[in-house]
Amino acid sequence: MRLEAITWERLTDALAERLVAMPAKDGSPWLRVAVDGAPAAAPGDLAGRLAEALRVRGRAVHKAGTFGFLRPASLRLEYGREDPDAFHDEWFDRQALWREVFQPLDPGGTGRVLPDLWDPVADRATRSGYVALPHGGVLLLHGPLLLGHWFPFDLSVHLKLSPAALARRTPQSERWTLPAYARYEADTRPEEAADIVVRADDPRRPAWNGTL
Repeated sequence: MRLEAITWERLTDALAERLVAMPAKDGSPWLRVAVDGAPAAAPGDLAGRLAEALRVRGRAVHKAGTFGFLRPASLRLEYGREDPDAFHDEWFDRQALWREVFQPLDPGGTGRVLPDLWDPVADRATRSGYVALPHGGVLLLHGPLLLGHWFPFDLSVHLKLSPAALARRTPQSERWTLPAYARYEADTRPEEAADIVVRADDPRRPAWNGTL
């Protein structure tokens, strides 16, 4: 894959312009966007920049993170607190994401999405209220392991780190997750699944496979 150097500012503007111009793939009045990447790649930061760029262009945005949709500790920690396969398979409540985030944004949906579901510190439901996303609005879902689940994304961005960069930028307390990301690379092949790939080994010098 050929990648070209770009700045985060130009990348954000290019993505925002593309989204403003594109329709949803299934005729939905909402766009659904993935910003996929391990926490070390800071997908939430790019999602935040993109949300602001879209709002400046007159689009309503709902930004949500997958860590707000964790499963209860009794389920995600069934095999221990540091099991990489459980992290890959069991930590995130993908059924809840389908039910509370994607189905409301289907054609004919209500547009009422849940910002988050589970508080991992208190290990209980957050009891957050629903948010109404008006027609023409954009969902920005950011977090790890997002691709390969048939989520109906209209645009997907994968923030790629080399294994060395991922290990270097992952805190020691979270390095047990590294085999899960290696499995994700091998099984899901996010570089091939994503519409846009951004290499972020050096956070000051990203590169991407798109065009301006």
